[in-house]
Amino acid sequence: MTNLRSVLLGGVTALHVTLAGGLALADTPPGLLIVAQNIDDIVAIDPAQAYEFTSGELVTNVYDRLVQYDAEDPTTLAPGLATEWQIDEASKTITFTMRDGATFHSGNPVTAEDAAGSLHRVIKLNLTPAFILAQLGWTADNVEDMVVADGNTVTIRYDGDFSPAFVMNVLASRPASVVDMATVMANALDGDMGNAWLNANSAGSGPFELQAYRPAEIIRLRANDSYFKEGPKVEGVILQHVAESATQQLLLESGDVDMARNLTPDQIASLDDGIRVETFPQAAVHFLSFNQKTDSLTDPAVWEAARYLVNYEGMTDTILAGQMDIHQSFWPKGFPGAVEDTPFGYDPEKAKQILADAGVDLPIQVEMDVINAAPFTDMAQSLQASFADAGIEFEILPGTGSQVITKYRDRTHQAMLLYWGPDFMDPHSNAKAFAYNSDNSDGNYTATTTWRNSWAVPDEMNQMTTAALTEADPEARLDMYRTLQREVQAESPIVIMFQATYQVAMDEDVTGYVNGATSDFVFYRLVEK
Repeated sequence: MTNLRSVLLGGVTALHVTLAGGLALADTPPGLLIVAQNIDDIVAIDPAQAYEFTSGELVTNVYDRLVQYDAEDPTTLAPGLATEWQIDEASKTITFTMRDGATFHSGNPVTAEDAAGSLHRVIKLNLTPAFILAQLGWTADNVEDMVVADGNTVTIRYDGDFSPAFVMNVLASRPASVVDMATVMANALDGDMGNAWLNANSAGSGPFELQAYRPAEIIRLRANDSYFKEGPKVEGVILQHVAESATQQLLLESGDVDMARNLTPDQIASLDDGIRVETFPQAAVHFLSFNQKTDSLTDPAVWEAARYLVNYEGMTDTILAGQMDIHQSFWPKGFPGAVEDTPFGYDPEKAKQILADAGVDLPIQVEMDVINAAPFTDMAQSLQASFADAGIEFEILPGTGSQVITKYRDRTHQAMLLYWGPDFMDPHSNAKAFAYNSDNSDGNYTATTTWRNSWAVPDEMNQMTTAALTEADPEARLDMYRTLQREVQAESPIVIMFQATYQVAMDEDVTGYVNGATSDFVFYRLVEK
């Protein structure tokens, strides 16, 4: 028996379902959006540490940044807690003027000191996403000099040959979220700057306040009625962890949830009347990668053969229909500079010949880690079948999202079926992840897929990645990223296969849901029901 326990918001019973013995049916309460979703990928929810897809959604709806992409238009950088800014490119400074009247959920006013202190905190804690801000030349030793509050302004200096657009995109990223420093530091323990507390609570100024969080069970958000922009238009949002897509469909059709986020194509096609499906292009690219600590996976012939052993069309025509498109480069299509050609197709005979010509010893037995949820397990089984024909035998190791991601970060996998989304909307975000690794040592933890797969990227590719970041001419810069994409596409232990499209099923009465190209652009502020 599976029980989804009663969920309370402001004393209102929101959800109660008992399966395998009977089903208690009830429409969801008015003003409360209930979402069935797999949320077990979350490792951390402190904005200084959060680095998973679902935690990105949470942070976006609970916190603000100086500048941010927002629900009205997720493609346009807009004012957030800063209403205006002055850019001095010559001296590499940006001065932000803070918004008057913005308050945290605690009731404390949002100040320039909070904005500066939040950025200081990320760098000093130096947790997973800190590298995004550290690109600006910030270190624990210099960040207080580089980011300075003065009255109602914050002046940010950066060290590096970057275009201001790149810097602004960095400052709109998740770790640049502004936290209530007085509340956070009041809950600090043993010098952790409130990290443990913020991984169970929130201290933001965003449209929603975190009311409850239980890992792999529930996220409960309460509307911030004092938010400085329009909305929220619902009283609260509940993200109920439901790992099984079939259960999500049952809950949606029975009226126990308003939205289901992880349905399969077959389930989408079979939904009852009264349910609407919306499709959202996504920036996440899905890949199969080989850890270079595994000797049998280090031969470039294995990498090349693998590109012809993926049944791309077979998957997108069946198990991935409506969920993914074939895409074989690291920067998502639809964004400037993306390489959209797909040179590889399913050709097992060619793959066998590549392996034979290289003298690769077969069979190769490989453990492949995969998130134990649709569509990942179906993808893994397809890969298992198509690769076996050429003598590469996968043993599938399913796990929760957090288990798989933690193993990946520890470099203890052999093969990994996973996905990657940009940390901020600039091609350098993915170039650094897929085409750069200048120090492959175990002690140099880096939040990139190159380092996590123990791939020592060739010096020429490292140098081009660095050069593209500093290139002043916009079109020349995009051409450099196109070259990098083709090099990774042709020869790396990372086989990029698909780009996600995201289908969300919801009650026909739900409107205003916004799902941009990344998990950081999922907005509930304008939802009505």
